[in-house]
Amino acid sequence: MSFSTELLIKVLVVLATAPVMALGLTLLEVKGSAWMQRRPGPLHVGLRGFIFPLATAAKYLQKETIIPNDVDEPVFKWAPAWVIAAVVGLFTIIPLSPTLIVRDLELGVFFLLAISSISTIGVLTAGWSSANKFSLMGGLRAAGQLIAYELPLILSVVGVVIQAETMSTVGIVEKQIEFGFPFVISGQGIAFIIFMIAATAEMMRTPFDMPIGESELTMGFFTEYSGIRFLIFYISEYINLFVMCAIASTLFLGGYHVPLLPTEWVNFYGPLVLIGKTFLLAFILIAIRWSFPRFREDQLQTLAWKVLIPLSLLNIMATAIMKVVF
Repeated sequence: MSFSTELLIKVLVVLATAPVMALGLTLLEVKGSAWMQRRPGPLHVGLRGFIFPLATAAKYLQKETIIPNDVDEPVFKWAPAWVIAAVVGLFTIIPLSPTLIVRDLELGVFFLLAISSISTIGVLTAGWSSANKFSLMGGLRAAGQLIAYELPLILSVVGVVIQAETMSTVGIVEKQIEFGFPFVISGQGIAFIIFMIAATAEMMRTPFDMPIGESELTMGFFTEYSGIRFLIFYISEYINLFVMCAIASTLFLGGYHVPLLPTEWVNFYGPLVLIGKTFLLAFILIAIRWSFPRFREDQLQTLAWKVLIPLSLLNIMATAIMKVVF
C-alpha cells in the first residue's frame, strides 16, 4: 500500500471516529449530570435520554446560519475551522497500540503542544470578529486563559519526556511498560494532576468557563454563532475532551497497556483499554464540572501563575535530579 493511500485511509478513520467519540461523551455528560442532579428528563425521556445528543445535533443542523451585519465576515466564518482543525489534528499522535497510530512522530509531544495552541487563534478571532462586546470580552478572556494554562500544560509534560527519554507517544507508553508501572505512580503524580487541571482550563470547562460565562457574557466568544458553525464549536468541546483525556492516559496511565494481558494481542485489546481509560478520566472531569462553581478571573490567573507553574518547575527539577542520580 502506498504512503498516500495509507494516509488517506487513516485520515478518513479519524474523521469518522472523532464525531462518534464526541457523541459518546455528550451522552455521558447528559446522563451523568442528570443522575447527579436528579433531573428526570435525560434519565427517562427519549429512549431514556439516549436520543438527546442526536436531537441536539439535528436541531443545530436545521437552524439557519445567521451572519450579523457588522462582523468581519471572512474571519468570522473561518474561526470555527481553526478550533476543529486543532482538536482533530491531535488524533495524529494518539496510539491505540504500537502500530495503530496515524503517525508515530519522533517529536510527538512537541507536535501535541504546537497543534493544541492553534485553537487559541480560532477562539480569539471568533470573539474579535463578531462585532459584539460580549463576544470580544469572551475572546479576550479565552486568550488570557489559554496562554496562562498553556505553560503549566507544557511544563507538566516535560517531566514525562525526561523520564521516558523520548518525545514519541508510543515510546512513552513502551517506557512505562518497561518500568512496570505507569508514570502517574512512578514519579509523575504531581505532573498528572497539573496536566488535568491545565487541560480542563484549556477546554474552558467549569470551573474554568469564564470565557463563556452564561450569567455574564451570554455565550462568550460564540454568542453570535448559530446553525452549523455553533455546532462545530459544540462538537469541538467534546472532541477536545476525548483527545485531552486520551493524551493524559497515554502519557501518565500506560496508554494501551494493561498488566497481565499478553502483549502479542495488544492490537486487539489496546484500543479498548485506551478508550476505557479515556472515558474514565472524562467522567471525572464531567463530575467536577457539575460539582464546582466558576472561578473568578483573579483566582484563575493566581492558580496558573502562582501555583501550577512553580509546581511544574519543581517537578522538572526533581525528575532531572532523580534521572541523574538513579
